[in-house]
Amino acid sequence: MLLQRYIIFVVLSLTVQGVLGQDGWSVSYRHVRICALKGSSVDMPCTYSYPNDNTVESTFWFVEKTVDLAKTPEYKGRVEYRGNKEHDCTLRVRGLRKSDSKAYFFRFITDKDSYYGQSGSTLSVTDLQVEVNPATVTEGQRVTLTCRTTCTLSGSPAFIWYKNKLPLSTTNLYNNYLQFTASSEDSGSYSCGVRGQTKLSSPAVTLSVR
Repeated sequence: MLLQRYIIFVVLSLTVQGVLGQDGWSVSYRHVRICALKGSSVDMPCTYSYPNDNTVESTFWFVEKTVDLAKTPEYKGRVEYRGNKEHDCTLRVRGLRKSDSKAYFFRFITDKDSYYGQSGSTLSVTDLQVEVNPATVTEGQRVTLTCRTTCTLSGSPAFIWYKNKLPLSTTNLYNNYLQFTASSEDSGSYSCGVRGQTKLSSPAVTLSVR
């Protein structure tokens, strides 16, 4: 009786494992949340799988409606499918706009069925703004300039600071803030940017040291 129960248990276990293994449908988004700068380009890496007896016929990304992004007017010419019809489903979006902040989903169709990844990748598009504290600065006072975004930029980028449109070589590139004891020589316009994306710097703010 004990041996019989053991055999039944093994058979059931193998059966369940076999069913799970035969499923094979999946979409995996490497970054569930992405924060990128307005005007920049962003990649949404993902991979997908399907049963071996299926052949992929078409692949596409979509947002609210199940319509290929590449065929929608607001994305036409700005999206590039960098994946393939095997297992890579990476998408690139160029010239990001604030209106691009939404969830993106990948769908593929085979000769037997179709599938899409329900979790998606949520994109938040932000810009750079400089905040001065205190707002009114007197000579000898400690002042902090902060490069702010509405979300934390993906990839932990390095920040660059500019004074009168020229990069400050003495700053720590990885800091989103700039601190110093103010003097009359520090008066000028300040802006910030992200290393490697120099064309996407913030609007300048004027610092007047009294």
